[in-house]
Amino acid sequence: MKFGKVDHPENIDFTIPKTNKNTFRVLENVKQKTIPNFYIGCANWNRVDLKGFYPRGTKDELVYYAQQFNSIELNATFYRNFSANQFKKWYDKTPAHFKFFPKLGQEISHWKRLKGVQEVVDAYLDNFSILKEKLGTIFLQLNTNFSPKSFNDLQTFVENWDSDFPLAIEVRHKDWFKDKTVFIELTNLLEAYNISNVVVDTPGRRDMMHMRLTNNEAFVRYVGANHEIDYSRLEEWVGKLQEWVDTGLENIHFFIHQSLETGSPLLAKHFIEIINERFQTKLKIPNGKDENEQLILL
Repeated sequence: MKFGKVDHPENIDFTIPKTNKNTFRVLENVKQKTIPNFYIGCANWNRVDLKGFYPRGTKDELVYYAQQFNSIELNATFYRNFSANQFKKWYDKTPAHFKFFPKLGQEISHWKRLKGVQEVVDAYLDNFSILKEKLGTIFLQLNTNFSPKSFNDLQTFVENWDSDFPLAIEVRHKDWFKDKTVFIELTNLLEAYNISNVVVDTPGRRDMMHMRLTNNEAFVRYVGANHEIDYSRLEEWVGKLQEWVDTGLENIHFFIHQSLETGSPLLAKHFIEIINERFQTKLKIPNGKDENEQLILL
């Protein structure tokens, strides 16, 4: 994931901002479980992108990936809607606890820009539903040039969304975050319809670290810089998640990217280790190269 990539990450202030006060208001109304639900994974299972992750002789990448992680941010569906048969194969290949978090297609978000998309959306939902209990939150990523001037189109899309399917939305245009009134209008809309407000932690777009949750879900897309600072950044995130869990957060969906994806599994492994230690969870520790090999420093 190259969005927000910078040449010199050591010059970026990666301090996590304070939590938006309305996040506390949302979470305080949650009836929390003892242990939150953690789903942590990468963006895809492609062997080329995750070079070095798969043991020699691996015959099926998804089968192996799903033995190591409990979830996948399914970016492949952004480029096309796979056949119903393909979704059935993915369902059959993965263990019972595994979840897919698929992205809605670019035809919806980028080409048609949310206008006249109901038929296409329905086609995606028909196929996503084949994943049954393995279907996690679906997410919509809007084009960087989709500005608040198109708020009415976004509102219409949200109002027409089938509430049986959990949804998260990621906006990227800087004006969504720069104008306080616009941001409040956006987040009020998402909160009213129980839609997650995606948090993006990427080096070159610190404005997307808005820390405003709109429901009982933290949907976080973390982008490493292929730099040693990525480890300390993840450690700081554990503290932020602890704050939210203490307030009432139950559902944490955290997906790890890199500008060069090769290092994503290793970063995810480190994150899962510290999550298990902090929250006393028993998430599987993925297999991977030893940290001393510095796989991320490419």
